[in-house]
Amino acid sequence: MAAPLIHRPVRPARLVVLVSGSGTNLQALLDAIAEQGESYGARIVAVGADRRTAAGLERAERAGIPTFVCRVKDHATREEWDRALAEATAAYEPDLVVSAGFMKVVGKEFLARYGGRFVNTHPALLPSFPGAHGVRDALAYGAKVTGCTVHFVDDGVDTGPVIAQSAVEVLEEDDESALHERIKEVERGLLVDVVGRLARDGYSIQGRKVRLGHE
Repeated sequence: MAAPLIHRPVRPARLVVLVSGSGTNLQALLDAIAEQGESYGARIVAVGADRRTAAGLERAERAGIPTFVCRVKDHATREEWDRALAEATAAYEPDLVVSAGFMKVVGKEFLARYGGRFVNTHPALLPSFPGAHGVRDALAYGAKVTGCTVHFVDDGVDTGPVIAQSAVEVLEEDDESALHERIKEVERGLLVDVVGRLARDGYSIQGRKVRLGHE
């Protein structure tokens, strides 16, 4: 069996957060760091986006956090974009990279630098209902319980090692919007908790198993 990948805490951990849209998950992290201060164990050193109109950039700027934009259409190939994103992120020397609603799939260059350090959320209990429509797919399937997953990103679509999950009951009257809103409320709390624990306690990854804490 391969040796586990071990990350010991360096406090405060440096976070680069990637966004594509409104940045509500980013705001949850900003609020937790503001409320808990050094005890949270991490600070956001930069926020990146794949489009200039991402409202999450405005949240970062209001908080005095540096931002950068790396658009796919500004590069000749997807590989060049991936390399540029990796380099822009690396400029801030992050300990962890957090996808907070970042709607682009990264490639080999980014994962070569940040594999095992790139955290993502998904609005379903993986491995059930991966992909872009996890909430819609759970409803269509008739699931009675769904939820959210925080996981490390690998080279698949929502296939990386699971860090933590929380369940959300599917109500009889739920449509996609109502269910997704309830999932997002739980997701924000779970992401804040997981990122803080990764930063404070360190972690190890062996195969598909993630263990929080270190020896």
